[in-house]
Amino acid sequence: MITFETMKFSLKNVIAISIIPQVILVKWLGSNPEWIEKYYSNGIYPVISKAFRALFGWLPFSVGDILYATLIFLAIRYLVLNRKNIRHNFLSFVRDVVFVLSVAYFTFHLLWGLNYYRQPLNKHLGIEISYTRPELIKLTKELIDKTNEIHFQITSDTAQIVDIPYSKDQIFKLAKGGYQNLEKTFPEWKYKQPSVKKSLFSTGLSYMGYGGYLNPFTNEAQVNGKIPKFRYPFVSSHEIGHQIGYSAENETNFIGYLAAANHEDIYFRYSAYTYMLGYCLNEIQRSDEAVFNKLHAQLNSGVLKNYQEVSDFWAAHENLLEPVFKSVFNSFLKANNQADGIQSYSKVVALLVNYHKKHPL
Repeated sequence: MITFETMKFSLKNVIAISIIPQVILVKWLGSNPEWIEKYYSNGIYPVISKAFRALFGWLPFSVGDILYATLIFLAIRYLVLNRKNIRHNFLSFVRDVVFVLSVAYFTFHLLWGLNYYRQPLNKHLGIEISYTRPELIKLTKELIDKTNEIHFQITSDTAQIVDIPYSKDQIFKLAKGGYQNLEKTFPEWKYKQPSVKKSLFSTGLSYMGYGGYLNPFTNEAQVNGKIPKFRYPFVSSHEIGHQIGYSAENETNFIGYLAAANHEDIYFRYSAYTYMLGYCLNEIQRSDEAVFNKLHAQLNSGVLKNYQEVSDFWAAHENLLEPVFKSVFNSFLKANNQADGIQSYSKVVALLVNYHKKHPL
């Protein structure tokens, strides 16, 4: 006789086993980026994204963070209450774990994850991803000039640090303005129904070394509420880049930069240029310390104080577990079609150099 418990057991088995064909299907779809681009990233996903942002964006707290906290609590509770049964029925426990992973894998890729397999952004923009050292140095000098210019416009004093006068919530509300300006050139990057929030896990993110993240299950852009405020405009713009369907970190860095750099607000522009200048200087420092020192010395001392503010913040949150968290995230990125892992963040330099060859600063 088939009972409800038997059906429940069988359904769990089927869903757990289904993770295998799911992985195969995702990898097969991923081998056809044109399909992903057309039918998912520019088809299904925008509808899903707008719906979730409309559903949760108006709430002042992070639904996704509460969801994560609840799941962690339930997982710990399950382990504590069932510790004896787990030892005696280990295979059933493994089945339950795989069942949860299978549901999470399906939900993740349906709601956001397939964006990892879309066409590269440089192809969409019609630009190359290779550049020469002189081209990098030229752009870096231009970014230094731009950064110094904006810094002085804000402070009227080359030695004064920039302190954004807005609250963090005000910055979140202003962030969409950059995308509204960007939409005139790139209508496909239209951004409606904002959903940008401070993460409830900001302290944890600080010790893990992250400025923010996108919750793929609720489509909320989460920003670390502890980072220096002058970073907020760029980080908010970066996370919105994830919301509009870009997963590769270098591409989202680039889109976030364009949005913030095209913002009418001068503090957004300052945040954008200082962020990207940092990547360019780091790239030069890796190959030529002397050239780096020469360029670095050209920055206003007030700009250097902002950079020091960031450096001091991360130094204050260094801990033995941070490399572990970074390694896990690195593996996650590599498993999701980003071969360079965490190093993909710095690959934004290639997009910057080639974009500004076509569109000078």
